[in-house]
Parts: sequence; structure tokens; C-alpha cells
Amino acid sequence: MTYTFKAIDHIQLAAPKGSEDLARHFYAEILGCKEVDKPETLRKNGGVWFAYGTVKIHIGIEDPFSPAKKAHPAFEVENIQALKQHLQNNDVNIIDDNNLPGANRFYAHDPFGNRLEFLQWI
Repeated sequence: MTYTFKAIDHIQLAAPKGSEDLARHFYAEILGCKEVDKPETLRKNGGVWFAYGTVKIHIGIEDPFSPAKKAHPAFEVENIQALKQHLQNNDVNIIDDNNLPGANRFYAHDPFGNRLEFLQWI
């Protein structure tokens, strides 16, 4: 049997019960993602879905909740300095990292403590 991975369809991050509005604030209002309707059959599970171009982020409800502190998605961006400044202007703590040769990158956490990496190849 032969198979091929085509792409990553989406990234799933966990959040605590009842945190959909906080997710909307961070992912839609601060990061600029567009909220995407969840299929009717999945709405009962809670959570909220977002997209930014071809990047899809699903925020799923987990109870009990525990944030991903080491595991993380890494988002390649253009004009990383503008994103960094925008996040800082919105009181998002930035953790600079210079350990990846050839990349300008930093980490941040979403409101639930999930680690997010942002990088720009130089």
C-alpha cells in the first residue's frame, strides 16, 4: 500500500470549558484569524474554529484542561517584527529565541497557556 501526506489540515489546541469568547478575542481580534463555522454535529462539543489563509486552528474544549507548554504549532510569518510589536501592544508576553540558525523567531502563549511559535526565515 502506498500513501502520501498532502498537508496538515488543521492544528488543534485545547482550552478550558466556557472559553470560546476568550479564544475569539485572541485568535480573531488580536491575531486576525477569521472564525469558521463548525459542522452542526460537532457544535455540541464546544470550542471554536479559525482560519488565516490556509492555516486552520481548531480550539477544542478539554475538561479537565491542561495547556500545551512544550508542544506547539509554529507559524511562519512575513514581517515578524510587526507581529511582535502588535502582540506586545495587546499585552501578549513575547519570549525571544535565537537558537534556530537562519530564523528570527519568538514564542508567545495564548490566553489558555498554550505555547505558540512565530518565525521568519532570514
